[in-house]
Amino acid sequence: MKILALSDLHGDKHLVKEMAEKAEKENVDLVLLAGDLVDDEGSVEGMVGPFRAKNLEVGLIPGNWEGMTEINFLVEKYGAKNMHGYVFKKGDVGIFGCGYGNIGPHQLSEEDVFNTLKKAHDSLTDVKKKIMLTHTQPEGSIIGLGLFPGSEGIKKAIEEFQPELHICGHIHESEGIEEVIGKTKVINVGKKGKIIEV
Repeated sequence: MKILALSDLHGDKHLVKEMAEKAEKENVDLVLLAGDLVDDEGSVEGMVGPFRAKNLEVGLIPGNWEGMTEINFLVEKYGAKNMHGYVFKKGDVGIFGCGYGNIGPHQLSEEDVFNTLKKAHDSLTDVKKKIMLTHTQPEGSIIGLGLFPGSEGIKKAIEEFQPELHICGHIHESEGIEEVIGKTKVINVGKKGKIIEV
């Protein structure tokens, strides 16, 4: 399976159109949006439509700049899949997620982050590979550049569930950085995105 994962688009419609073209050209099976989709006015216009126009499936979570109102709008209008506390299976791959952040207008407590991920993870059955999708990076990750605290709940989930892959965003300055925590590859996909083969 081939995934295009992006984060922190912040209303960049031009980039989304470019990424939709790239996804089509690369024969991507799924697009994952790891939060912070809204522009400065709080609009999510143009963030999902270009992908759906190319018949691409889209899974998404809220970041720390949007809430469930915006996510539910995208789910209802475009048939995108809300991954916050939910799972999505494609072939033998299971994806589970938790949105929001630990700073900004839309936050979750560390306990709620872990419990949301656990509930979703525990509902995954009959999959060979697991992907965890969050907005925030795990606590202690190099993605935080030593300046931005990560999430204890996300770190605990990585250690306990050991997904093959953890996709996140949030820290613009460390876009593209990858690391391995235990058995899990962690990628800050950022605005430029990353095509990942699973």
